[in-house]
Amino acid sequence: MRVLYQFPLSHYCEKARWLLDHKELDYVAHNLIPGFHRAFTYLKSGQNYLPMLKDDKQWIADSTQIALYLDSTYPEHALLRRDEQLREQAIEIDALANELGIHVRRWSLAQALSTSDHPLEIMMGEQGYLRQFEKFSKPILKSLVASNYQLNPEKVAHSKVRMTELITDLNQRLIDNQGRYLVGDRLGLADISVCSMLAPLLVIKGTPWELENDGVDQFSGELKEYYDYLLDLPIGQYVQRIYSTERNARVDWRGL
Repeated sequence: MRVLYQFPLSHYCEKARWLLDHKELDYVAHNLIPGFHRAFTYLKSGQNYLPMLKDDKQWIADSTQIALYLDSTYPEHALLRRDEQLREQAIEIDALANELGIHVRRWSLAQALSTSDHPLEIMMGEQGYLRQFEKFSKPILKSLVASNYQLNPEKVAHSKVRMTELITDLNQRLIDNQGRYLVGDRLGLADISVCSMLAPLLVIKGTPWELENDGVDQFSGELKEYYDYLLDLPIGQYVQRIYSTERNARVDWRGL
């Protein structure tokens, strides 16, 4: 059985789950403890990246490398086109999306953690050592997250600026391709990458960022302003549409 090692809240892991679901491949999602994951991932793949996929005897880390591996090993439901120009466009957009994800993560985490512990609740999972010793593990995890993702005011402010620049670029690329998909005329790596990276900002239903009860009405300040800004753009509406019509999740994001 294929195993995807992940953090449930990570949008890069959401991208990897989507890649596997798009390929209609069976797998289980296995959660690792943030920080403590490093020894395991380094032992298996020689680096610290998650997501990491175990497929038989193969260990593949990093969501983009997982995409390339899946296309070469399981060519059905291709993520990249055979046409060289379309392939290059998709890889370029995937790279932009990977950079976007860094800034979305930093900015959205800083905003969310300033008002609630919701992200920490998801990171801790529903069971396991972090949940058993919640009184001690939660403040440690919060400090670890702030340090690892550099959630200081200067970095957070820079991330908002760069995030907006990248979204503006991707929005124009979508418009240039007639607004249906980012590359070509069907879902591919570029779409999965961009939609996964923007899902936290749009609190997409069925993802770790979905809000219960009042939904987006719980938003306030900058989060609500950015949510409205994004939904006014074609790319925000596109992300919602793609998730609604083409995100056929086959495995629970919560993992094991």
